[in-house]
Amino acid sequence: MRGQTYVILAIIFVIVVAVFAVTNVDVVEVNYLFWSGEAPLILVILFSVLMGGIITAAVGVVRMFRLQREIRTLKDSNKEMHDLLVKNGLADKLKKQTQEKTKSTKNDEESQT
Repeated sequence: MRGQTYVILAIIFVIVVAVFAVTNVDVVEVNYLFWSGEAPLILVILFSVLMGGIITAAVGVVRMFRLQREIRTLKDSNKEMHDLLVKNGLADKLKKQTQEKTKSTKNDEESQT
């Protein structure tokens, strides 16, 4: 549902930008760092929106790669801890304690309802 909301909002945003750009077709002067030139305002608007989207996507991709690397590191660390528990014979005890806590939590929830 959340993904659909983003798609719908993106479509609405694209339509609004397109209508705004089409209504602004005048030629304007654009000042760059060391020179200036004239371009239709529609191109300036569309180029600005495109560059904003590309920059936002690039930042999102970088963040996604960092999170994936963190997940991989945490999974490796979790596996090492589990192997250490198995090596010391504590994995079964921990599993039993977890099951007991789960059962007691379920019993508490049932008694409250």
